[in-house]
Amino acid sequence: MGLYYSLIDWHHPDFPKYNDPNHPMRGNPAYQNEQIEFDCYLTYMHGQVEELVTNYGKIDILWFDFAYGELRGEAWKATELMKMVRSHQPDVVVDNRLEASGESFGSLVTESPAYYSGDFVSPEQLLPPEGIRNVRGERVPWELCATMNNNWGYVPYDTTYKPASMLIRKLVECVSKGGNMILNVGPDATGRFPAQSCRLLDEIGAWMALNGESIYGCGSAELPKPDWGWYTRRAGKLYAHVLEAPLGPLPLTGLAPERIGAVRRLADGGEVVRGESWVTSAYENLAFVSFGTVPQYTYPLPDPIDTVLEIEYQ
Repeated sequence: MGLYYSLIDWHHPDFPKYNDPNHPMRGNPAYQNEQIEFDCYLTYMHGQVEELVTNYGKIDILWFDFAYGELRGEAWKATELMKMVRSHQPDVVVDNRLEASGESFGSLVTESPAYYSGDFVSPEQLLPPEGIRNVRGERVPWELCATMNNNWGYVPYDTTYKPASMLIRKLVECVSKGGNMILNVGPDATGRFPAQSCRLLDEIGAWMALNGESIYGCGSAELPKPDWGWYTRRAGKLYAHVLEAPLGPLPLTGLAPERIGAVRRLADGGEVVRGESWVTSAYENLAFVSFGTVPQYTYPLPDPIDTVLEIEYQ
């Protein structure tokens, strides 16, 4: 169970208005000399968070949003807030947005993360080119947050939806880089999902029903990215996500041929035969597989979105 909490509240009388860069009343002369008590707002906000972490049983994820400008870290009394949260929910996973938003990683990637740095980085609408690492080069947990169209909330005239094939491939890319993916659905005022969102979820679900083993519980294979797609990994298994049909046999780049066991199509368990032949003889240290019965010929991919190969690898 995960809960989202917005740190800002434009309805509260003690939230900054005139000089705030985001408030709807920013720059409005009527609020130029308004006196507010921001500590009163913080007391209110901390009370709301405490209500969330005490009234609804075990909480797995608490997703704060969003810090900006001067309103970061201790401006929210973030240490006090997180101590309260963890006193009630010691196992809860928290994002990094008490001190950052999608534009930065926060102190989680530094030598000395703050107490309120969170457990994972939350890049927004942009996939990190190589995943996210800290200053020591170690992988840091991260989660892409992305939308199906171009808006987080319900916007009936925004019909620019990303195709399911793209969303599936971006999910695979996240996992291959050691990350997770959160995909937004904006319900309307009655709680109904837009029809196009439902169609996309059905398509993604159909692919996941056959190939979810290559996503759930998997992470980076720590191998160079192959030209044809991505690798993901779990203990004892590699998954080759083949997005582009090869011209001839498919090279399993980065893998030691002698360490490769059986190769199967994950979706149906069908065996994929090795593709070494006279055309690959110049590449002695590279393994190949074939999607057909004649190794040197090209065959269309079984799944044009992402054909996943399960590789037993020692």
